[in-house]
Amino acid sequence: MTREADTQPERFEDALTELESLVDTLEQGELTLEQSLVYFERGIKLTGICREVLDASEQKVRILTGESLDAPPDPFQTHD
Repeated sequence: MTREADTQPERFEDALTELESLVDTLEQGELTLEQSLVYFERGIKLTGICREVLDASEQKVRILTGESLDAPPDPFQTHD
C-alpha cells in the first residue's frame, strides 16, 4: 500500500484514485488475508471520506440552486 492507513488524502480526486487502486489490487487476488483486510479497511475509510465530500457538495448545490431536500427531482432535459 502506498499510503499510511491513517493518512487522509488532501483532495476528493486523490481519495477516489487511491480507492480505485485498492480495488484493483484486491480484485487481483494476490494478497494474503492480512493484507486484504488492511486494504479493505483503508477502502472503507476512503469510501467514507468520498461520501462526506459528495454529501457536502450536494448540500452546497442545493443551497445555491434554492432546492429543498424534500423536493422531487427534476427530469433530465435533453436537447435533440
